[in-house]
Amino acid sequence: MIGTLTRIKRFFWRDINVTSPWVVHVKTGDRKGAGTDATVWVRLRDESGQWTDEIKLSSFWHNDHERGQLDSFPLLTAHIGVKFGELDKLEIWRDAFGIGDSWFLDVITVENIVTRKMYHFPAQRWIRADTHYVFNHYDTCLPQFDQHREQRQQELEEKKRMYEYVVHHPGLPAQVRKLPEDECFSDSYKWDIITHKVQFIKDRKFISLTTGSRDHWESWESLTSVYKYNMPVPQSKKDWNNDIWFGMQRLQGCNPVLIRLCTKQPANLRVDADTMVRFLGQSLQDAIDAKRIFMVDLKILENLPCAENRRVCAPIALFYLDKNRRDLLPLCIQLFQQPGKSNPVFYPSDNPYTWLLAKMWYNNADASYHQSCTHLGFTHLMMEGVAVCTHRNLSPSHPIFKLLAPHFLFLLAINTRGLAKLINPGGWVDRTTAIGCVGMFELIKRGCHVWRLDTHAVPPVEIAERGLTSPEILPNYPYRDDAIAVYKAIEAYVTSMVEYFYDLPEKIAEDEELQTWLKELVRSKEENGCGLQTRTCEADKSRRMGGQNHGHRLRRHVRTNQKRVRQMQGKLSHRFIND
Repeated sequence: MIGTLTRIKRFFWRDINVTSPWVVHVKTGDRKGAGTDATVWVRLRDESGQWTDEIKLSSFWHNDHERGQLDSFPLLTAHIGVKFGELDKLEIWRDAFGIGDSWFLDVITVENIVTRKMYHFPAQRWIRADTHYVFNHYDTCLPQFDQHREQRQQELEEKKRMYEYVVHHPGLPAQVRKLPEDECFSDSYKWDIITHKVQFIKDRKFISLTTGSRDHWESWESLTSVYKYNMPVPQSKKDWNNDIWFGMQRLQGCNPVLIRLCTKQPANLRVDADTMVRFLGQSLQDAIDAKRIFMVDLKILENLPCAENRRVCAPIALFYLDKNRRDLLPLCIQLFQQPGKSNPVFYPSDNPYTWLLAKMWYNNADASYHQSCTHLGFTHLMMEGVAVCTHRNLSPSHPIFKLLAPHFLFLLAINTRGLAKLINPGGWVDRTTAIGCVGMFELIKRGCHVWRLDTHAVPPVEIAERGLTSPEILPNYPYRDDAIAVYKAIEAYVTSMVEYFYDLPEKIAEDEELQTWLKELVRSKEENGCGLQTRTCEADKSRRMGGQNHGHRLRRHVRTNQKRVRQMQGKLSHRFIND
């Protein structure tokens, strides 16, 4: 965006007789119906309270303010005086001219070409006809300090009508009842999806013609023959049946959040003691005491209903570090929870094809959990409720909204499309997975029952609970190293923002939007809330039903983190430009 602004700036400064150093850049949002044919006006105010006259934001013979478009308007000295100071506020409005007069304003950036300073006003809202909107620099303030609280409250009331909760299936997270038009895919994003889909269909049909259509693969070669064109052969092809690679999948694959340090032998896992010694060079208990043994227990899959009476296992698997504590290797797999003659324990020393099948059954169970819980349930669906709650309770001018909003982009749209096209009866999930829709929804329900915001959504806490924080215990764990590093970077940035706006505990207690947001986040779904659960809420039910105790906890956090943030506006400016 900076490069675009610079090119526009040079064009206007060179080719148009402009005597004022000021340029107004207007970015219209990229969403359905965002563009307008209406006429737009603006007034600017400096820190001394001096207002400019009305400025018409329109270019001769140019279609301004179209969807996703960036328009620039150089100002004349007749618009803005030479003694105009530091910009701190603007007022903007439009008329109802034209057939399509609705307008979604993304951001206005006012630039002083001489000083090279930019003033950002991220509106990120619909501008109604003949309604005057006043925005502060950065449009970020707490509600108790907003001089235009009536405008703010009206916007929230409208958001509450647009964003309503619904639970589509019992036990699943709360979602939006009806997808607001604001949440639909942009034209550019939708076109990208369509072009990729068309190319994929074309490649698939050509592959089918050249390799033959089949319901199943007869050999390894027939399987790998489908990987062509936009589907390259996976890099894991050469290692897919390797035990080292099987172990690495627990640490850096698509689901590296299940493995944990084994502190005692599972009661329902009946291993052969001699086999353990042969692999470990010591007894299983001695290896456990030496912190060499790790486990994954997918008990959550036990007796899971599946589509068309299929069956998925609920395995327990042990893994061990080699003597050099470098590679993580599989030690044994038991495919079902209850031990017995019909449920043997499989070892790497078994017949190679027997052992390979055991690993394949295990990975199918692991993939079922990943798709249902780790991916869909705990990411897409859980955060949809948070997005709905945020829109309902936090003004676009609220600093917490500014932090969260970029992460909600197209989330509701992709969830709505996924439930309609993929996770529907007879759809992709039913056709390509063992568990089908019925199993997926049941698994999400089971997972949500035990998921807690303050544990499973906080990587350092969640990893510590599995006993894997220290690299001395598990030296090569890429997920841990990357997840904690990313989390700490985000935490540092968010903490600096929170401390900047909530430098006094009283600001938390007096922030009505924050308090109602916190209450609704943890309010039960039956009571029209988001229904998030935390261990803290379970320990004290009053914390779940009231926002004040949450405020006390947040205030204590602020007291213990007294760092003051300098140049915060620079940070905000950098974020808005890049977003």
